[in-house]
Parts: sequence; structure tokens; C-alpha cells
Amino acid sequence: MNTTLLQTTILLVLSNLFMTVAWYAHLKHLSDRAWWVAALVSWGVALFEYLLQVPANRIGYTQLTLPQLKIMQEVITLAVFAPFAVLYMKEPLSWNYLWAGLCLMGAVYFIFKG
Repeated sequence: MNTTLLQTTILLVLSNLFMTVAWYAHLKHLSDRAWWVAALVSWGVALFEYLLQVPANRIGYTQLTLPQLKIMQEVITLAVFAPFAVLYMKEPLSWNYLWAGLCLMGAVYFIFKG
């Protein structure tokens, strides 16, 4: 993997960690607070997501097409979300994660094929 793709991948993985926390951790930790408190906390976390995601996309766009960047993002999102849901949120692991991953692999194939 070349440096550009490696940088893009690392930044997108880190970005997704923040995004997943911003989108879902409030369900576990702020469920007894007003929705707008959760929104403000989530926006604070999401700032870090954007500080990583914007450079990731700018770097990646030098070698990848926009659809390739989007599919890459979706694959990373599922790869980050599944462990987060199971390990952090204590959701049960189901076969649906596997099926969703296989569908995304099909998307990767079609977006990246020549």
C-alpha cells in the first residue's frame, strides 16, 4: 500500500472511531439527559471526527475517485461499528454483520474494478 492510501486509511479509521462515539455513545451515557445536552456533547466529539475526516478525504482524493473514497469510508465504518456495538454497547453479535460486510465487499469490487 502506498503512503497516500495508508495515510487516508489511518485517518479514516480514526475519524470513524470519533464518529461512532459521537453518534452512539450518548445512548449509553447520556440517556437520562435532555436530547440537546447529548447533541452538544456529540457535536464536541464530532469536531475531532471532522478534523481527521477532511484531511483524509483531501489526501485520498489525490489518488482515489469520489465513489472509491465513499465505499472505503463505508467499509471502515462497518469495521469500526461492529466491534463498538458488540464490545462497548454490549449489543449481541449477529450474522447480519457478516452479510452486511459481504455486501460491502461486493461494492468494493465494483467500485475499484477497472
